[in-house]
Amino acid sequence: MAWFFGEKRKQDLEDELASHLAMAAAERRAAGENVTEADTNARRELGNAALVQEATRASWGWLRVERVVQDLRYALRQMRRSPGFAASVIGTLALGIGAATAMFTVVDHVMLQPLPYKDAGRLVKLSAGGGMFQYSPTYQDISAWQQRLKSYEGIAFSSSTNGRSFLETGDSATQISMTNVSANLFSLLGVSPLIGPGLPSGPESFAKTARDSDVVLGYSTWQALFHGDQNVIGKTAKINGKSYLIVGVMPRGFFYPDRRDLSPVWVPVTLGDKDRESNVNSRYYATIARLKPGVKIESALAELTAVQAQLVKNVGNHDWQESAKHVKVERYEEGLISKDERGALLALLGASGVLWLIACVNATNLLLARASARQREIAMRGALGAGRTRLLQQMVIEGLVLSGAASLIGAGMAMLAVRVFQHALKQSLPLAVPALPSVTVMVTLAGLTLFSAVLASVWPALIAVSAPIEPVLRQGGQQGGVSRGQQRLRGGLVVAEIAMSLALLACCGLLLRTIYALRQVPLGFRTDHILVASLDVPTYRYAKVNAATELYAPLLERAQHLPGVTAAGLMTQVPLDSNFTMRIGLYKTTYGDPKSKPVSVTSAFQAVSPDMQRVFAFQMLRGRYFEPQDTASSEPVIVVNRAFARAFFPEEQDPGKVIGKEVISVGGENSKSAKIVGVLDDFHQASVGGEAAPEVEVNLAQLTPDSGFYTVLEGIAMDLAVRTEREPAQVIPELRAALKQASPELANSRITTMNQIVEDSYGSQMLAARLLEIFAGSALLLCVAGLYGLLAYVVSQRTREMGVRFALGASRGNVMALVMRQAGALVGVGVVLGLVLAYFAGRLVSSYLYGVKAHDGWTLSGVALVLTAAAACAAWLPARRAASVNPVEALRAE
Repeated sequence: MAWFFGEKRKQDLEDELASHLAMAAAERRAAGENVTEADTNARRELGNAALVQEATRASWGWLRVERVVQDLRYALRQMRRSPGFAASVIGTLALGIGAATAMFTVVDHVMLQPLPYKDAGRLVKLSAGGGMFQYSPTYQDISAWQQRLKSYEGIAFSSSTNGRSFLETGDSATQISMTNVSANLFSLLGVSPLIGPGLPSGPESFAKTARDSDVVLGYSTWQALFHGDQNVIGKTAKINGKSYLIVGVMPRGFFYPDRRDLSPVWVPVTLGDKDRESNVNSRYYATIARLKPGVKIESALAELTAVQAQLVKNVGNHDWQESAKHVKVERYEEGLISKDERGALLALLGASGVLWLIACVNATNLLLARASARQREIAMRGALGAGRTRLLQQMVIEGLVLSGAASLIGAGMAMLAVRVFQHALKQSLPLAVPALPSVTVMVTLAGLTLFSAVLASVWPALIAVSAPIEPVLRQGGQQGGVSRGQQRLRGGLVVAEIAMSLALLACCGLLLRTIYALRQVPLGFRTDHILVASLDVPTYRYAKVNAATELYAPLLERAQHLPGVTAAGLMTQVPLDSNFTMRIGLYKTTYGDPKSKPVSVTSAFQAVSPDMQRVFAFQMLRGRYFEPQDTASSEPVIVVNRAFARAFFPEEQDPGKVIGKEVISVGGENSKSAKIVGVLDDFHQASVGGEAAPEVEVNLAQLTPDSGFYTVLEGIAMDLAVRTEREPAQVIPELRAALKQASPELANSRITTMNQIVEDSYGSQMLAARLLEIFAGSALLLCVAGLYGLLAYVVSQRTREMGVRFALGASRGNVMALVMRQAGALVGVGVVLGLVLAYFAGRLVSSYLYGVKAHDGWTLSGVALVLTAAAACAAWLPARRAASVNPVEALRAE
């Protein structure tokens, strides 16, 4: 409490000392001394009054706080006195802190946030299957695991709902993410509903089926569709035309199985006849388990492998037996983000850390120059009694004030950067990144602030307070106390900046060349003037009718008659989109030929309408595309691409020879194989940088509800693509109206241009390139500023030397060459070290490169040339200033 009454207590102390002096003087006057002698002797007897006051205040215990406050005020006065210097340091540190904070915000939210489960470290994902035949755990497998495995506390399972799901509220329906889960899933995860009883819990609930009409809502679903109604338990929710009883609402932040899921709901798994079978036709499930305390993954895997080896004996097919033997046990949290995403985030975090380090080095250089200029002031304060600890504290607090101001600006820059890159982050990461920092980020920001202050100010402060006092006071000139060691130190810091900047520039250059190379790749189809609507098809509405005739045909009719539309077509997924990909495994052998080898091909599988070729202008290599006469009653036909023909018919050198061959069934129970009528030239389906993959296209009009592929292809995903002569933005309102007329749920479909889809397909490469552009540009700016600051300071310190050189006959060109040589030496050493760093940095980004090698000589030479040119410009101004020194004035000043 004494801190809040400091001024009053100091005044009381002064009054008490004055009263003591007055009383002592009065006693001496009473003893016979005159007034002057009495006052003088009383003060002599008391001693140094200021020292007495300071010692007394120290005994109160808050003198250190008072000194800190004094140093803070002094630091603020210094900032007002030298605003240019303060702005330079703050701006430099703000760049580094902002970049590091922005990237750590992303990394923290994606990788470091704890999972919303109890003791999540013991949760594991169990899977089975491998080799040519893919096999996944069935209910029979999972039930046997639950009974036989001793290393696990419990096992739960889930499956995704086929097709899109919609929750109806009033006259509208909203798409939701519905997952079928075993009744014990929530208890296994250790999470109870926020409100409501939820699904039955306990070990016995593994095989116990809750009412198939129960539903548990996610927190976001509850808030968005039920407005946070506390009395929602017991009410009815209509999903896909079926009524469900709401039995629980999960807490905020809970997710399962995917963080991307929007508006999640969970319903109990309904076990059927296929779950009680033990063959290739059984349904399969995603499986999650909880290990017992102290059990390691290695021992859990060994036990699961042994149990599975006994179970697969019941699988009749030998190939499926071999596939089912392969089992995996992996940490559940490790599967939530891919290795590529994790590597990209860590690489970008490392790049932002390098930029932060460059900023700290630059700030250190600036503070070194500042400390050298203030050596006489520091020496004077030391001569007046200030100890080195006191001086060091003052300079460190100045650094903390500058770093604190930089952290506030940097935090604002970080949040702005996250907002600017929100779309790119959403395309590349498994969940959206909030613009507001978490507690972890704020603690990290505080740590960066402190560390920046220590790194940037303690070193210069130690050098400044360690300088001898007497020589500095005796010389008194501007260059007093500046040693060659300090100059070499500052030069070394600039070299470090140059080296780290070149490494960032090299990574940026490699990724920019990658983006350029990707943009030059022929896609194999047109992208201009194409709008794509990703249809949120309400599958439940068309479960008992033919969607091709009831929904898609009328929709195409409306779209084709929109003003300016020249063609419209439907496709399961347009090229380079990432919403949904269906793949099918095909197996072929030539019976009766002992020399023939089995051919297995995994192919993309698409359902398309005949006009899709007019929309995208796909190039036909052989044969024809689908035509209007290809109907449900006509002979089933398919179109394949060159990659499929090459993979499935390796014996045929000419793709045209596969025309007429029969490959795959598209009918129902009485189906027959489909005939290949056309071969498309290869085009990029999944990524611009990847090779064309085998693809089979079936005619949408030939798929009927009794087809085995009907539900998968028409129920899960469908894109509407239209080619227009008008600007795409002008067509969007009319297209959305047509979608709403076809079905109210389609009005909320995502509509974008094909050019934007291509841009988004660059994904992490584009995001990394854009971020590295900022990092590398900032690093180059800091590097140039650091070199300029060093040379400008050197020129100011060597003004007398320049005057002497001019007096001895040196030309201005000679003086300019002297400064430029010094800059050239620093840049040369920095570039050499930077090329070494760039060599290792290139290996870190090699997985994101396309069309360029990680150690591309042209790129390294280019960035070295750019950095050298920028450094030459930074050195030219101080050199010109040195050449313009007036020798008479320089010598007179000294």
